[in-house]
Amino acid sequence: MKPFATDASPGQWLNPAVDADFLSRIEDASINASAPREQVWLDGWLVRTCPGKAKRARCINAVAAGRLPVAARLAQAREMFRQAGLPMVVRMTPFSQPPRLDELLAGQGMTTLDDTRVMVLSDPSRLPVEGLPPGWSCRELAPAAYAATVGAWRGSPDDQVRAHAGRVAAAPVPYRALVLCDLAGQALCGGQYVREGDLVGLYDIFTAASHRGLGLARRLCQWLLQAAAREGARTAYLQVEADNAPARAVYAGLGFIDGYSYRYRAEGPDAH
Repeated sequence: MKPFATDASPGQWLNPAVDADFLSRIEDASINASAPREQVWLDGWLVRTCPGKAKRARCINAVAAGRLPVAARLAQAREMFRQAGLPMVVRMTPFSQPPRLDELLAGQGMTTLDDTRVMVLSDPSRLPVEGLPPGWSCRELAPAAYAATVGAWRGSPDDQVRAHAGRVAAAPVPYRALVLCDLAGQALCGGQYVREGDLVGLYDIFTAASHRGLGLARRLCQWLLQAAAREGARTAYLQVEADNAPARAVYAGLGFIDGYSYRYRAEGPDAH
C-alpha cells in the first residue's frame, strides 16, 4: 500500500482496508502495554512523564474529549512536564481527542516528530518457526534483565535502562522477553511480547550491531509470535518508525501490513 501522507489529518492515517474499530482496540492495547508508573489522568488525557527513551511513556495520550478547553489542559500538562524536567510531547493518532487537536497544536507551533506505523498481522499461529544456527538457543529473560541487555546493545545510559525496566514492571499487562544466544551463550538478538486477550504486541525487537543482516530478527519474531499464539493470541501488532526500512522489510516479510500511523507534536528543540 502507499505510505500514509504525513501532511494528512489524523483521521486519514487509517488503512481503509482494516476495520477502524479493530484498530482502535489495538491502540487501547498498546496504551496499556506502555503504561509507566509516572502517569496521571487529566480530563480525558493520560499524561506520562517517565524519564526514559521511549516517547510513548513520556507524552500525552489524548484518549478522550474531556470537558476543559484544550488550552487549559495543555497549561496543566506543561507544568507537569516542567516539574519532571521533560519537554512536553503529545502523541497524535487517528483516535486522538478532540478531533482537531493536531490542527490546534500545529497552530501553536508544535513540531512533528517520529512518523510511526502500527503494523498488524492476522493469525500468527500460521507462521513457520525457522531453526536456529547449530548450537544456538532461544532463552527467556526476566523483563528487567532484558531491559539491561537491550540497553547494552543500544548503548543506553543507566537512567534510561532503569526507566525501561521500571515501565515494564509497572505495566498492567505482563511482558515476556526472549533472546537468541550463540554457541557461547551470548545473547545477540531479543524482543518482548505483551499479550492482552487475543491480541499480542511485539516490543523492543533489537539485534546486536555485530549480527545484523543474518535473519535473526525474523527468527526471533517467529518464536515470539508462536509462543503468544500458544497462549491464545490471534492477532499481532507492532510499532515501527516509518523510515526504518530494514525493520519494516522484516515485518512485511512475516506478513504484517500497515494498520495506522501516529506521530508526535512537541515543544522546543530538545523533545527528541
